Amino acid sequence: MLFSLISCRPSASKQMPKDLAEQVSVMRIVEQKARYYDSYPATTIALKEVDLRGGVNGYITGIYFKEGSVVRQGQKLYEIDRSKYEAAYDEAKANVEIAQANLEKVQHDFDRYTVLGKADAIAQQKLDYAAVDLSNAKMGLVTAKAELVKARTDLDYSLISSPFDGTIGISQVKMGSLVTAGQTLLNTISSDDPMGIDFQIDQTELNRFHALESLTAENADSVFRVSLPGGNPYPVPGLIYFIDRAVDPQTGTIRVRLAFPNREGELRPGMSCNVRVKSDNSAPVILIPMKAMTEQMGEFFVFRISGSIAKEIKIVPGRRVGDQVIVPSGLASGDSIVVEGIQKLHDGSRIRITGDASPGSKNNQH
Repeated sequence: MLFSLISCRPSASKQMPKDLAEQVSVMRIVEQKARYYDSYPATTIALKEVDLRGGVNGYITGIYFKEGSVVRQGQKLYEIDRSKYEAAYDEAKANVEIAQANLEKVQHDFDRYTVLGKADAIAQQKLDYAAVDLSNAKMGLVTAKAELVKARTDLDYSLISSPFDGTIGISQVKMGSLVTAGQTLLNTISSDDPMGIDFQIDQTELNRFHALESLTAENADSVFRVSLPGGNPYPVPGLIYFIDRAVDPQTGTIRVRLAFPNREGELRPGMSCNVRVKSDNSAPVILIPMKAMTEQMGEFFVFRISGSIAKEIKIVPGRRVGDQVIVPSGLASGDSIVVEGIQKLHDGSRIRITGDASPGSKNNQH
């Protein structure tokens, strides 16, 4: 009885390698095109923005808008006490008329003295005095007209109008507030549509973005997209508005500004968002599932199939695309790798394939 038990052990041990083979699912690698987006933190910015300041001194006597409302170009917004500026304009206008009348009189005298001088009927000195009076009268008219322009300008500056269509903010002054010319901030207006979005790119990406400057609304094909705060996608694509003139030597980055239509007013200046730029990579790449990788001390590995053995090989992962990752180095088209069951494997593990996750395989079809 003892002999028979011993004699059975060799046959049992022959079965152990097969029983110890780990069950795994594999995937055969084929090169394919990958569509992905590069993401950049960004900030919305008005393409046009201006601080309104009074151009003349005086007290606010009129406010003609609702704070936070849309205003139109040329719309009257503020009035600074106009009484003294209207009076100064009327006075300057009268002075021009007086100077004009004086010039006409002096011109008439000069013309008359010139005729008399040709007939030697008048002293040359009187003619010289007439010429000086004429010159002074002309300069007087020039001066009066300059004062009229200045008075007209001051009168115009006592009314502050919107320089463009946009949204006006909270008023920094109230009725009766004293305004100092060129100093007192009244309000800020920013344009709404289109809206700019600024972000930084590395200097190594300049050629790529210069190539995208030629895109138009017809051929942009959603190259530039925006994710709003909270992750909500903005529905309309944008275009490059400009690329800044210089690279920041401290960071090696350069600013890019995009322009996005904003007819619904969903974008506001100062919002934090993310710009997503579609990859221009049209060459086939190797894509593998993220779950097929293991990490050890900052290095990444996969198990490549060689017969019934799983060999652990080092790879260099690249950009992540959804739940997959591009592998630019370490794998080749036609390789088979383990995608399920890697937790039980080590380099040289025997395996038994129980599933195929290759693209197009029956086991991978839904």
